[in-house]
Amino acid sequence: MRFYKNKQNHKIAYKSIKGRRLGIIFIHGLNSDMNGAKALTVQRYARKNKLNFIRFDCRGHGKSEGKFEEFTISDWRKDLIDIIDNIAKGPQILIGSSMGGWLMMLAAKTRPQRIKGMIGLAAAPDFGKGLYASLNKKNKKEINTQGITKYSSYGFSYYLTKKFFIEAEKNKVLKKPFHFTKPLVLIHGLKDTAVKEDIPRKIMKKVTGKNVNIIYLKESDHRLSSDTDLKIIIKSIDLIRNSL
Repeated sequence: MRFYKNKQNHKIAYKSIKGRRLGIIFIHGLNSDMNGAKALTVQRYARKNKLNFIRFDCRGHGKSEGKFEEFTISDWRKDLIDIIDNIAKGPQILIGSSMGGWLMMLAAKTRPQRIKGMIGLAAAPDFGKGLYASLNKKNKKEINTQGITKYSSYGFSYYLTKKFFIEAEKNKVLKKPFHFTKPLVLIHGLKDTAVKEDIPRKIMKKVTGKNVNIIYLKESDHRLSSDTDLKIIIKSIDLIRNSL
């Protein structure tokens, strides 16, 4: 494991392997980290195919510096851009899981020349408003009066701040057409209870390019980590590589 120190002197943990010019960057989801089954599967694929590969922890996640509640989507976007600008070399395929799917879209807007394709795994762009709506009355009251609340989901507890929701609104990517003409694959499980099944279609409608594919998996949930799910992720990477 290595660390990149950003302009705020925060350390961002990452792991990388060197290969040919094309690279893959894996972006984890909210309250997750770079060590999930999906990231490790893609790393094995990259090593086998001699591709550059990077997985990293956004600040406040995993081994990177800071507490989760100190950061927002704006900070995590900067983390990804820092990785693209300072660690990654050459053209990249971005693979974003859940919130990582939102971050990859933000990065594609910021560094369009570097991004040659994207794969969204239960991609969850613009989830701030929906997340706030799902909070109970106590959580909402604490957000509005104290600026922070303890939130529990899927067996995990973490803190959400008022700033988190403010920054989420500032970073929406589906309010208007999303200019991206490179290959985009959106993989979504129909048993996903965290991200609605119509989100991939909403993304497809906003993306200006024609090379957009949606893959629905009937028996898969939000994690997309079964053997079948992982094989489809790998096939999707092949699909993008073969179209470049």
